[in-house]
Formats: sequence, structure tokens, C-alpha cells
Amino acid sequence: MSPTAAIVLLWAGFAGTHLLLSSLPVRQRIVTAIGAQPFLGLYSLVALGFFVPLVRTYFAHKHAGDWWWGIPHGPALRGAMYLLMAVAFILMVAALARPSPAAVVPGDPTPRGIYRITRHPLMMAFVVFGLAHLLPNGSSADVAFFGGFVLFSLVGAAHQDARKRALGTPGFTTFTAGSPFVPFTGGASAQGLRELSPVVVGLGILVTVVVRWFHALWFGG
Repeated sequence: MSPTAAIVLLWAGFAGTHLLLSSLPVRQRIVTAIGAQPFLGLYSLVALGFFVPLVRTYFAHKHAGDWWWGIPHGPALRGAMYLLMAVAFILMVAALARPSPAAVVPGDPTPRGIYRITRHPLMMAFVVFGLAHLLPNGSSADVAFFGGFVLFSLVGAAHQDARKRALGTPGFTTFTAGSPFVPFTGGASAQGLRELSPVVVGLGILVTVVVRWFHALWFGG
């Protein structure tokens, strides 16, 4: 089996079990049988069971397979990647700083700050991360690995929306009405930017700088 095929299969297993276990009929049946906390433990173990070998497989076969594109590694490419990764880390920090009503521990359903920009900041952070790394990495293995972050995050976010609507999560309908799915597509995105905490933005930029500084040591070139 080629490295690209192995990466695709591991992504399929990760996504398939993730969506299956979080679907309402399956989730409710398992929670009834073993309880909510054991279910979360099982859910995490299954996810790690696919994600860890997925990462290992990719790092053992980086840039394997045919190259689909090759963008010259110059200042323009580096600048685009740094900007995208800063956006990704700001989205991530903002999501952790203020949970949404769709989180395991629901937050305030009033759209404000990052949630005027997108209702799935954490998932969209992975989308931006994947897109940023697809720019310089055009081999089939690269596309399978980083493209998986983009595809899974979009599908997972849409699946979460559908599940929360079906559950009738309090405040979720109002929340979705004022919070766009795709970042910066809502009418209040500019207001959301103004409402972002400088601490959140600063931490996101700091994480970007730290990860870039240690990137070669932690992840290779």
C-alpha cells in the first residue's frame, strides 16, 4: 500500500468513527449503556487510535508520491504562510478562551467577538492550518494529510450543527443566525474583529512565533 493510500484510509477511519460515535442514535445508546464520562473516554481513545498512526505515517513518508504542484519557496510564500498560521492560532486561542454553545460545556449563546466571525473557530483554525500547509507541500502524501484537515473540519463542523439543531440545544438557533459558518461571510465580521480581546490576538501571534522558531526542531524542515 502506498503512503498516500494509507494516509487516506487512516483519515477515513478517523472521520468515520468520529462522526459515527457522535451521531445521535449511536451516542445516546452508548451513553445509556456506560455513562457520559466513559463515553467521552471511549470517544477520545478511538480518535487517538487513528490519529496517532495517521501522524506517524505522514512523518515517515513526507513528500511521498507524485507532486501535484510546486510553489517557489520565497518571501511571498513564507509571508502567506505566516499570515495564515497567525489567523489559525488566533482562531484557536479565541475558541479556547470562550466556548461556544456547541461545546461539550456550552458557553454563552450570544454571538460576540470571534463568534461574529465564525461559529466554529476551532474547526476553522484547522481548515486554515491545512490550507497554509498545502501551499508549499504539493506531493500526493502532503495533499492527503493536510487536505484531510480541511475536509474533516468542514464536514465535522456541519455535522455538529446538524446534531445541535436536532437536540434543540438552548440558544443554538439564535446563535447560528448571528454567527456565520464560513469565516468573514457574516455582516458583523468587522464588529467581531473590533471585539476580539488584544490578549487573545497577542497570544495567537506569540504561539505563531514560537511554533515557527522551533518548527525545524519539532517537525523537521
